[in-house]
Amino acid sequence: MPETPHPLDVVAPAQIARLVEEVGLRKVALPFWPLLTLGVLAGAFIAFGGMFYTVTVTGSELGLGPTRLLGGMAFSLGLVLVIVGGAELFTGNSLIVLALADGKVTLAQLLRNWGIVYLGNLIGSLGTAALVHFSGTLGLGDGAVGATAVAIAEGKLSLSVTEAFARAILCNVLVCLAVWMCFAAHSVSGKVLVILFPITAFVALGFEHSIANMYLIPVGMLHAGEFALAPALQNLAVVTAGNVVGGGVLVALVYWLVYLRPGKTGGS
Repeated sequence: MPETPHPLDVVAPAQIARLVEEVGLRKVALPFWPLLTLGVLAGAFIAFGGMFYTVTVTGSELGLGPTRLLGGMAFSLGLVLVIVGGAELFTGNSLIVLALADGKVTLAQLLRNWGIVYLGNLIGSLGTAALVHFSGTLGLGDGAVGATAVAIAEGKLSLSVTEAFARAILCNVLVCLAVWMCFAAHSVSGKVLVILFPITAFVALGFEHSIANMYLIPVGMLHAGEFALAPALQNLAVVTAGNVVGGGVLVALVYWLVYLRPGKTGGS
């Protein structure tokens, strides 16, 4: 019987790279309907994090830093649900680029996975936004939560292309590092802990997450009754591209170069 790892032990980065590759192979092999369904769940889970964030920051008098810190901690719920509950998140699946670089996954397999998961994330996010709108939850605090939701959406739509792209790159570096570090943890509590800090950081710093925006922008527009479709689609396209660069290139490809490429010299 294999020895059970000690809970204080962590998996070395080189082994994490191999585990990420193995998981990537399983992800691209998933049939259409399970993959789409898990994508829908992830979109809803991230929306729950967005809902929690919106309520948490509403009416706070703690000041900018502490308020965004608490909001970021609340938003971390989304990735905790994705990782521990089990779901397929487009931004986290940027790590499949590692398997692509190693020749274990084809470009067609990668794009199929991304396309199905992205569609599922969109369905889950939009569906949750609609449910929240019709639930009356945005009326909490005499409408203050709804006003916050509208302000969040307007702030995102006001970003320039350069700002949105740069913030999206930085965002998915942190998201994919959170997912990466989850492979080092042996317990649920360990996974939650390694998720908490990177996700709190990206939210507090105002970075841009494409799947979160699939909820945060529509729910704000629904509440305001004003639909700026073209700016919303532009934001989503730019942020999605930035997320791919941040997670696929600056995390997955860099770790492949260090740990898995032929003739690599990276540490253990």
